Amino acid sequence: MDLTIVPAKLRGKLTPPPSKSQAHRLILCAALAEGESLLKNVALSQDVEATLCCAQILGARWRREEGGRLRIWGTGGQLWSGKDLPRFDCGESGSTLRFLIPVALALAGGGIFTGRGRLMERPQEPYIRLFQEKGISWEQEGGTLTVRGRLEAGEYRLPGNVSSQFFTGLLYALPLVEGTSRIVPTTPVESWDYIAMTVDALAGAGVTVTVSHRAATCFYMTGKMDYQAVDCTVEADWSQAAFWYAANFLGAEVAIQGLHPDSAQGDKAIAPFYWKLARPGDVELDVSQYPDLVPPLAAMAAVRRGTARLTHAARLRMKESDRLSSVTAALNTLGAQVEEHPDSLTIRGLDSLVGGGRVDCRNDHRIAMMAAVAASACETPFTLLGAECVEKSYPEFWKHYEMLGGKIDVL
Repeated sequence: MDLTIVPAKLRGKLTPPPSKSQAHRLILCAALAEGESLLKNVALSQDVEATLCCAQILGARWRREEGGRLRIWGTGGQLWSGKDLPRFDCGESGSTLRFLIPVALALAGGGIFTGRGRLMERPQEPYIRLFQEKGISWEQEGGTLTVRGRLEAGEYRLPGNVSSQFFTGLLYALPLVEGTSRIVPTTPVESWDYIAMTVDALAGAGVTVTVSHRAATCFYMTGKMDYQAVDCTVEADWSQAAFWYAANFLGAEVAIQGLHPDSAQGDKAIAPFYWKLARPGDVELDVSQYPDLVPPLAAMAAVRRGTARLTHAARLRMKESDRLSSVTAALNTLGAQVEEHPDSLTIRGLDSLVGGGRVDCRNDHRIAMMAAVAASACETPFTLLGAECVEKSYPEFWKHYEMLGGKIDVL
């Protein structure tokens, strides 16, 4: 779907969608628990549906109810009973793939994983090296990944400067096997708050993870813990709220409702970042802990007084798109002055953006949303290519955008 976006000032009240990151974690807890769980305020984005479908392959059952309620009957951590390895279609969800690989090893002796888009191109080296040490086979041919072997208790050493999703997968799987385990980061941990969200979700399901001091983190857990059914509500998503923060920075008047200021979601950092960018002058923001905030931060930095640098962002190259490249291309098409570096962006602020041209979303939901809110600062309409990609995480984005006064025409 291609759209023409006409500059308009956004006004109104809005509650961001439920947190995709929290939903993934709670669904997996419920799927591994004994009995019936109830999750409230769940939005079935494409990524969340991928996790639900994979949980169903393991034996969990689920039913969607009115009002965003999701009822899940878990497996109780039972071993896979099929003769062949289970097959998991992870869609384009990196969380689904990396969370399920260790769980499948613990419960089924492995699995066959497929995906779409760039998913199967995204790096898995931390798992490959780790599992080779443990005698687990790993074979990837084209878009299909096959892992075979049983996950066993022990020490697992992972670099901390890669995706937190590798830590989360092991944190879910190791409590299922016999024996005590520990996960040891070999470098300082980035995206710490995503791991904290995992530990919080596990605690709610009765699974205890002992975390040593944050500066020198190790994660300890005993084996054969029983996941307990959960009854909880998914919070509003700070990652998606960040785009409405960006819209406000660019002149909108959107009252963002329903956010928890004390949330475990790390992307609540958008609030202090907003005020740092609001002050004129040069500024440097370390985004190593908050990679998903780079697109809205870049849109904000494009229209301000001063130069902003978004640093320690190399991991963005292996998202749905090479996000350092796609952010740069999209904003520069609109007239911004963004300079791309190997692991950072330098953005020289302007009074406004010219607009015009054709912005390619590159099948990346966050590029589409960034461009949409950047329209508030544009002087002329522009074309957005592939705007349907928002379905991955925020299916109602265009509905909300128009509700706030955004002007779009489908080409």
